[in-house]
Amino acid sequence: EIGEREGKFYAINVPLKDGIDDTSFTRLFKTIISKVVETYAPGAIVLQCGADSLAGDRLGCFNLSIDGHAECVRFVKKFNLPLLVTGGGGYTKENVARCWTVETGILLDTELPNEIPENEYIKYFAPECSLRIPNGHIVCSFKEIDKFILFNKQILYFIFYI
Repeated sequence: EIGEREGKFYAINVPLKDGIDDTSFTRLFKTIISKVVETYAPGAIVLQCGADSLAGDRLGCFNLSIDGHAECVRFVKKFNLPLLVTGGGGYTKENVARCWTVETGILLDTELPNEIPENEYIKYFAPECSLRIPNGHIVCSFKEIDKFILFNKQILYFIFYI
């Protein structure tokens, strides 16, 4: 997918295999986003943080932990550009809430405790009652991962879906 009509060449689409893990995903993310920011010097970044990439999502098929997902937010924040962060995707509501809470903490430069405090919704976070949960057990094998990196040199701004 490269876009069409006026939007042609304004997209980066990186096909990923089911089961991608934190290490592989963040390596790809950092490589691609670094090059885009270096090449096009955007005035702002819109980062859509879809939590359907988390391990165990009802509809997703990736194997990211909340910390791996949040590392992408931390990385983009370091560019010190105006940043609009949105939600989107994520079909296991407990993990969506965990993920967006951790990422909000990162955006506010606030270290949050791992333990979720007692509240009326705590039963949804049992038995762990913690913000950070490990990634799943989906097996990921990437022998040719570099051939999946697509970079379009016509991009002036971007939205990267995680």
